[in-house]
Amino acid sequence: MTKVYLGLGSNVQPEKHLRLAMVELKKRFRVTATSPVYRNSAVGFEGDEFCNLVVAIETELMPGDVCRELDEIHDLAGRRRGDDRFVSRTLDIDLLLYGNEIIDEPGLHLPREDVLLYSFVLGPLADIAPDLVHPSTRKTIGRHWQDFDRANHPLRAEPMDLDNTSRGEA
Repeated sequence: MTKVYLGLGSNVQPEKHLRLAMVELKKRFRVTATSPVYRNSAVGFEGDEFCNLVVAIETELMPGDVCRELDEIHDLAGRRRGDDRFVSRTLDIDLLLYGNEIIDEPGLHLPREDVLLYSFVLGPLADIAPDLVHPSTRKTIGRHWQDFDRANHPLRAEPMDLDNTSRGEA
């Protein structure tokens, strides 16, 4: 089994869509950790705030197969794909880290550079895996988070019960 980290985000009915994502992830994978949910401003465009979290899973699937499973979950959330990365979305699930793998292939770059660029990825990842060593930098995620410019990239905790699936399922 490979330990995999996923970044989840939504700014369109986020509680509904993040809950749907968690239900589907638990159906398809062994979920081993879930960070708190954080709210932050949209990055790269004017839009509603996003709610984000990081989830750790274990799987025997190869990275491309994990991505296909994530695409199916996106489809269930009604996500419309286009060329523009910086738009509002019902659900965004990104494959951040796949074990200690460094992969640079068309359409798949791991570890995902977002891990070190955005507080809404690095912060929640540090919550659940501070001692995890980043495959490229060889520094721990906790160390990266300590060194991160949090003042210019604030996060706010967002109380959200994603385990309660009796409400808001799509």
